[in-house]
Amino acid sequence: MSDRDSRHKTSMQKLKTHVDEKVANATEQRGLLLVNTGNGKGKTTAAWGTVTRALGYGYNVGVVQFIKGLWECGERNRLEDDANLQVAIMATGFTWDTQNREEDTRACQEVWQEAARMLSDPNVYLVVLDEITYMLKFGYLDIEAVKQALKNRPHEQTVIITGRNAHRDLMAMADTVTEMQEVRHAFNNGIQARRGIDY
Repeated sequence: MSDRDSRHKTSMQKLKTHVDEKVANATEQRGLLLVNTGNGKGKTTAAWGTVTRALGYGYNVGVVQFIKGLWECGERNRLEDDANLQVAIMATGFTWDTQNREEDTRACQEVWQEAARMLSDPNVYLVVLDEITYMLKFGYLDIEAVKQALKNRPHEQTVIITGRNAHRDLMAMADTVTEMQEVRHAFNNGIQARRGIDY
């Protein structure tokens, strides 16, 4: 065996030992708070992937779409007939289309009531709060109300929060934070969003 092969084998053994130790130490069982944030593409797509995974095991899932709800959504189209999925959509779609703060706040508060209901239901295994970060940034939702709902949710319930500029309090509460980093985006080079790929 060459020195290089020997070093590789030693490195792989150390990695396996490290992973095995992590697995052995992971003994707590509970729902998680996940935050998908950052300027890169894929935050909502990743959340829908987890929705699909949970539905695949027969769990009840709730998705609340705060901004892109009126847009076409291939994942929602494919999954909406699943009896274990409930989706609530903010009626005004993109907030910058309406330019009506009062209407946007009312629509946000209405869909938040659906989210709060899901967050208090022990039968809902996974809740996705899609693009809720914008609602907090624009002041349509109170961060303390959101934090309390998250803290008081059922022990086994997992929540995924998506959107840019996630509130620092949500980042601090989260079990897992993933920041999507944009290296290059086709849209910035004049390429339109593609049906079945981007939405």
